[in-house]
Amino acid sequence: MELLDDKMRIWIDSAKFVKPVPGVYILYDKNKEPIYIGETDNLEETFTKYVDQDFEEDGCKKETALYQREFSDNPKERRTQLIEDFKGRYGRLPVCNSKIRVETQ
Repeated sequence: MELLDDKMRIWIDSAKFVKPVPGVYILYDKNKEPIYIGETDNLEETFTKYVDQDFEEDGCKKETALYQREFSDNPKERRTQLIEDFKGRYGRLPVCNSKIRVETQ
């Protein structure tokens, strides 16, 4: 189930090649289920950290197999919108988002 217009990409194969721009991203497991909706001021920095550290700070995200990303001038607001849309559609948060406090407006 794709949440963004961006095509799904294989995690390790292309995660190292994102641009250093603000944006939102969605991590998917091998079954193409969204497991995390995130935002960052620098996609390249965030993804490089995830790849280099293999999600050691968050074991839940270790299930990542695919991802989507979208550039955004206001990633925090866009992430909130995506989370609210997901909750409205499925009545829950993505599994890795439910393990942290999600700020909503």
